[in-house]
Amino acid sequence: MAISSIEHKGHLYEVFDARGKKAKSISDNIGELLGWSDRFFIVMKGSLYYTYDEQGKKIKSIPTFIGNFVSICADQFIVRKGSLLYTYDAWGKKISSRAAR
Repeated sequence: MAISSIEHKGHLYEVFDARGKKAKSISDNIGELLGWSDRFFIVMKGSLYYTYDEQGKKIKSIPTFIGNFVSICADQFIVRKGSLLYTYDAWGKKISSRAAR
């Protein structure tokens, strides 16, 4: 199943599949939704980022000291720390870094 959108309704995040059908409802107490791709989504709670798969199963918890969330795409997300952008996969493995412009 691919994620097409996630909507915040009441105290729930509702995850929709590629056909627009609600696939999962997840309590919003998991944290603040930062973004999603078709493969996973990321939330922040306290000093941690949490990544979840399309079924709402937690993949990984990652300390926020890696940087400030910028964007998400496919199976990667980008954070900014100082003058650098770092790319991580959904499992918290650093893939690359580059200068921010």
